[in-house]
Amino acid sequence: PLVLYWGEIIFMEVSPLRITEETEMRKALYPGTFDPVTNGHLDIISRASKLVDELIVAVAESPQKTPLFNLEDRLRFMKEGCQGIRNVRVESFSTLLIDYAKSVGAHTIIRGLRAVSDFEYEFQMALMNRTIDPEVETVFMVPGNEYTFLSSRIVKEVAAYGGKVESLVPPIVQQALEQKLLTRR
Repeated sequence: PLVLYWGEIIFMEVSPLRITEETEMRKALYPGTFDPVTNGHLDIISRASKLVDELIVAVAESPQKTPLFNLEDRLRFMKEGCQGIRNVRVESFSTLLIDYAKSVGAHTIIRGLRAVSDFEYEFQMALMNRTIDPEVETVFMVPGNEYTFLSSRIVKEVAAYGGKVESLVPPIVQQALEQKLLTRR
């Protein structure tokens, strides 16, 4: 089933549920490049962690996107941002997402939707993932209202022009953006 979580409303496409062992841990993946992690990402992580036994935040290597920060930095930022959320584990991956999900035993993928413009791409990816493995479900979540406009791209752009981003990212990211962008000027 495809699940769309919009605030307190859940839209589901209904299909037969997979029967699991009573003791099976509910694991979900929240994948992304996270270049850099924003408070919108952390909002979704915090809320998604309440829906599952374990949430694996999967930081994609994504060399084709030419990230501003290397993988090690993005992992460090995410781990610091997730401190205090008891059931969150941060890892990296460089494989097909569905293959990674199978390797860690996750049957749910969490994806964030900020605006209607995100939906088409995310919907296509969810359908492709379902085609590859119908046992893996995709759940869409929207961030809190204060973060619906926020993206890593816009944070980098604002920071590149000297704009203030301290309310948009964790402190470690703000410092790293200042250092990285100062060296580019």
